[in-house]
Amino acid sequence: MNLKKIENFIDKQKVSFICSIDNENYPNLKAMLKPRKRIGIKEFYFSTNTSSMRVKQYQNNPNASIYFYHKGFIKYVGVMLKGQMEVLTDQETKNMIWKKRDTMFYKKGVTDPDYCVLKFTATSGRYYCDLKTENFDIE
Repeated sequence: MNLKKIENFIDKQKVSFICSIDNENYPNLKAMLKPRKRIGIKEFYFSTNTSSMRVKQYQNNPNASIYFYHKGFIKYVGVMLKGQMEVLTDQETKNMIWKKRDTMFYKKGVTDPDYCVLKFTATSGRYYCDLKTENFDIE
């Protein structure tokens, strides 16, 4: 599996999907903007509200997946990554992915207690393209 090809594909997507597990052990899927930061294909950083339902779900069960896709006229490509999601509230991490326009959502700025970071760490994945799938591990 060419992980660089997958990284390039992910970078081109404007939307991502994150999945958490609720207290009844059902998956909960949510569309998000693309990750704010990516380190290889292993670490992804998203911004969200500390008060959100998703944050509570990840605090109770860190098992997670994220998904990226592109549907062209003929070709469909998808990448699913499985791993763990952490809820980070330390100021250094919040500063790392903060953008000025975020004040639209977090009125108190980068120190807003309702602003936090979701850090996804991938352990494995599945790539789909041209009616073929391939599983891969991430080190």
